[in-house]
Amino acid sequence: MRVIVVGAGQVGSNIAESLADEHDVVVVDTNPDKIDSITYSHDVLALEGDGTSIETLEEAGIERADLVIASTDIDETNIVVCGAAKAVGSPFTIARVKKTNLLRTWEHSAGAFGVDFMVCTNLQTAETIVRIAGLPGAHDVETFAAGLVHMAEFEVGPESPIAGETVSEADRYESLTFAALLRDDDVVVPTGDTVIEEDDAVVVIGSGESVRAFAGSLTPDPSLDDVDEIVIVGGGEIGYQTARTFEAEGIDPRLVERDPRRARQLAEELPGTLVLQSDATDIDFLVREHVDESDLVVAALESDEKNLLVSLLAKRIGVERTIGVVEAGEYVDLFETVGIDVAVNPRLVTAEEITRFTRERETENVAMLESDRAEVLEIEIDRDSLLFENRIGDTMGRLPNGVVIGAITRDETLITPRGDTVVEGGDHVVVFVDTDVLDEVTSAL
Repeated sequence: MRVIVVGAGQVGSNIAESLADEHDVVVVDTNPDKIDSITYSHDVLALEGDGTSIETLEEAGIERADLVIASTDIDETNIVVCGAAKAVGSPFTIARVKKTNLLRTWEHSAGAFGVDFMVCTNLQTAETIVRIAGLPGAHDVETFAAGLVHMAEFEVGPESPIAGETVSEADRYESLTFAALLRDDDVVVPTGDTVIEEDDAVVVIGSGESVRAFAGSLTPDPSLDDVDEIVIVGGGEIGYQTARTFEAEGIDPRLVERDPRRARQLAEELPGTLVLQSDATDIDFLVREHVDESDLVVAALESDEKNLLVSLLAKRIGVERTIGVVEAGEYVDLFETVGIDVAVNPRLVTAEEITRFTRERETENVAMLESDRAEVLEIEIDRDSLLFENRIGDTMGRLPNGVVIGAITRDETLITPRGDTVVEGGDHVVVFVDTDVLDEVTSAL
């Protein structure tokens, strides 16, 4: 498949890197420095030019393109790119936007703007925050098989009760599979004797009840079902969408916004949210409003440094858990080390959602882990699959290392896979796969 990616920033670069191994990828950007950088770092064709220009698109091979992804930082540019691509070719088009109102307009007008699929960065970020908030200690959460199967990633800290335990000792849940340990730069597929080490990231797949129970065993933080107090700091679009999404989940948060006019607007548009007009970097205000009694503080200001400051202040007055928006991808690990429990990078969230959509055209659902070091796939089994009417234990030896069958659903029932489990046609299988063997595994399954 020929893919044209317009925009070589963090979003476009991540998408190009994810797709380059399987597809013929062309990246277009007006910035010569970005073009030079991506030329040397990725196996793609990089072109300097304006993606809204017909001439540039023709140079990129628009007449042969199957997919055009517009991922610049300007919403209107991305929409124009998709419209221009449709004017001279017939590719499937994907546009990245930040403004939720553009997404709503597109949703209500089939084929609007010449865009076939639209991803809204602010909404995706808000939904990611709420998913992570639902599991204490989780750094990544996804659902599969219409919500029957959950996947979550947890960091193992020095005080974690499973640090130093074997997988057999840590696996106390009937419908849970330990899919992998992400250790330094390695992906470890564990056996029962594998020892879980400090600083590992543990990936588990199973029923929602088992994943929540496992999360609860790692940390005393409450799950979303038990959360009574959530404070969102920042009434920008991400903060607003986060509050709205929490309201949809039956949670009524508090939201702190400094600007009086914006605070009044938010109070009118968020009936279940208590909007407080103040500066959340004022520790006296935080104490006076009993923010220390909150179960969770979400820092969604428009400055990474202020989000870090708010998180540090929240920790100082006794808040157990913080989630912060971090726009600069290079700061994510640093901020998680010094003050934010979970840092959410909107650009990475968007890149993963777009890449996931391209992969879902071949599978039922996809989740990417640790910047695409591994993937979790949902695949419907048919006669061409290696698993069809075979025992799992008999087929695993014919698959490469780096594969774990995490869960099976059949007729809306969850089956925890074992070596003697026979996979039937029509089953939905949730599989953990190291990206090094992704092509081989997807063709086999």
